Order: sequence, then C-alpha cells, then structure tokens
Amino acid sequence: MDEHVVILIIALIVLFYGFISKKLAQFDISGPMVFTVLGLICSPFGLGITAVEVDAEFVTVLVEIALVLVLFSDAALLDLKLLRRSWHIPARLLFIGLPLTIIAGTAVAVWLFPDQPIIYMVLLALLLTPTDAALGKAVVSDLKVPNMIRSSINVESGLNDGIVFPIVLTVVALITSGLTKANDYSWIWYVAEQIVFGMLVGGIVGYLGAKLLNKAIEHNWIEESYQNLIPIALAILGFYLAEALLGNGFIAAFFAGLYIGNTSKQARAHIEEFAESEGELFILISFFLFGLAFVPLTLHDISVNVVIYALLSLTVLRMLPVMISLIGTNLDFASRVFIAWFGPRGIASILYVLIVAHNVGDIGGFDIVYAVVTLTILMSIFAHGFTAQPFSNLYGKSHRDRP
Repeated sequence: MDEHVVILIIALIVLFYGFISKKLAQFDISGPMVFTVLGLICSPFGLGITAVEVDAEFVTVLVEIALVLVLFSDAALLDLKLLRRSWHIPARLLFIGLPLTIIAGTAVAVWLFPDQPIIYMVLLALLLTPTDAALGKAVVSDLKVPNMIRSSINVESGLNDGIVFPIVLTVVALITSGLTKANDYSWIWYVAEQIVFGMLVGGIVGYLGAKLLNKAIEHNWIEESYQNLIPIALAILGFYLAEALLGNGFIAAFFAGLYIGNTSKQARAHIEEFAESEGELFILISFFLFGLAFVPLTLHDISVNVVIYALLSLTVLRMLPVMISLIGTNLDFASRVFIAWFGPRGIASILYVLIVAHNVGDIGGFDIVYAVVTLTILMSIFAHGFTAQPFSNLYGKSHRDRP
C-alpha cells in the first residue's frame, strides 16, 4: 500500500467533486455517494489503482477523527434551550428505541444465521445500531424541517454511538477472552464508567474551553483564523483526555461541543464554518476509504440472507422500535415515520468494525458480521442520500407552521 498514492487520489477526487458538487446536489447525489463509488472504482475490485488494508492505522485514525468532529460539531449546533423543552423525544429514542433495536436485531440475526454463535449476532446488532446524521445532512440542516424534529434526530445520532460503543467493547472482550458467563455483570459497571466519565470530561473541557475562548475574544487576544481551529482542538483534547481517564472519548466530544456551542455564539458560528469545510473533508475521506477498503473485501461473502438482514436493518429493525418508542407523544404519524426512517448507518459503524477487526482478528463467523455491516452501510449511503432532501421538502411543507 502506498499512502501517498491514496492521498493524491483523495486530492483529485476533492477537486473533481468540488467543481460539480452543487450540480450533483440538484439530482440528490451526495458527497458520501460520490466518494464511496470512486473509492470502489479505485480499489482492486474496480480499476485496481491502489489498495488499503482495512486495519491500517491511518485508516482507523482518520475515521476516528472524522467521528469526533461530527459529534462535536453536531452537538455544538444544537439548541440547548429547545432541547430542554423537547428532551422527551430523544430520551425515548435512546432509552426505549435503542434497546429494542438491539434486541430485535439480535433476534433476527439468530434466525437468519442459525449456525453463528449468539454473541456474534449480538455484536452484529450493536454494530448497526448507531445512526449517522452526516448521511442525511439535509434532514438536520434544512430549516423547513421543524426544529424539534431536527434536534431530536441530531441528539439521537450524537449520543447513541457513544452509548453503544462501550457495550461493543465489552462484547468484543467477552469473545476474545471466552468469558460468556451469564452471571458476569462486570460489563454494566464498565458501560456506566464509560458514559459517566465521558460526560464529565467532555463537560469540563467544554466549560473551561468556552470560558477561555470567550475571554480571549472579549480582550481581542485571538486571531480571527484561529477561532475556527481552537474549538476543534478542544474536541480532540476532550476525546483523548476522556479515553485516558476511563471515559468514552466520543461521548466527551459530544458534551464538549454541546457546552461550547451553547455558551459562545462566536464559537458556535466558527464551528459551523469548520463543519461545512474541513469537517466535511474528513467525512468524505472516510467514505472514500470505505469504498476503497471495506466493500471489496466483503463482496464475496454477500448471500441472500446477508441482503435480507441489511434491508431489514434499514427498515423494520430500525423503524418499528422507533415507532414503538414514540407511542404516547404528541407527534403525528408522519413525524414518527420521518424520524424512524432517518436512522442512516455510517461513520460510527465503520469505526466500530475497524476496532472489532483489530481486537478480534480472524475468527470463525466474523466474515458474516463484516459482510452484513458493510452492505447495510453501502445501502444506507444511497437510500438515505437520495431521500434526505426530497423527504425533508415534503415533510417540511406539511409541517411548516410547527416549531
């Protein structure tokens, strides 16, 4: 593998897409679609221009940074005042919809792949539970969609991957160590530790960072150009600091962004600028690497059952739990369906597969898990990419008078 060739190809694709991006958007063709397809074309499965190992360190680091920046910027752009008024919807999605999705996903996986160990099927369900707002960008950025709906989808995608991540690590540890005893509840403490310390570290970094940033801006100590960079540096600091202090770095990045974005208007504006340029670049690179490394590696493992599970994961296994979790709210049926459909799978699932592949290695049955996750993400890139803007327009038009 020549990393310099990969970097050169990425630069050329950015130039190509940049020149025609607005034109492609008119046909609902998104950046992740273009970068994924071009990655596949450049792979050994296509023209064979270059190849990348899935577990290459630079691949993991790039995807990891992309997810940190997505979580941080999405959280920073949330309206905390609005969230306080409508917290019940994301809470239902996270604490009712998410567990139901994992349970349903595991049950269907056991049914479709009866020869696989149950714990592998639990892992499969976990890998496909986190959602990715970046794949349905129009949904969370289109002002025609009511604020409450956009905020709920954003909060869910921001927190579900951080909540699921420690559970994924726990299941991986059980697989690699052989500790599958039903009475071993140490994982509960581990998950709680990851969430609590992640929130604390993120909150502290966000609080101190916002204080220092506001003071520097107030006294005119800081160059305009660095106002874009400092919040992002705080996101990365929060991530690594939380990881070093037994917390979850992704949760820390989310809460750091949530605090900074809601206490500094200037920082919020600069974070938005960064997310629309440099942050977007990291996201697109991640999808290029997905097409280049992930898809070709799993094509030979795709079967009828793999396709069936991928389709169910994007529809019934996501939408039914969400619809159930929203029973009792004042949302109409169209709003529930809208929220339920926009649960795309993307960067978080890619990163989790990288981590699992690194820790688990070549174990029997993992090829099936790998193939299902890859195909589901691939389908999601196009299904949610093509529907994001049209569905947002349609839904926004019928709900334009709602807050």
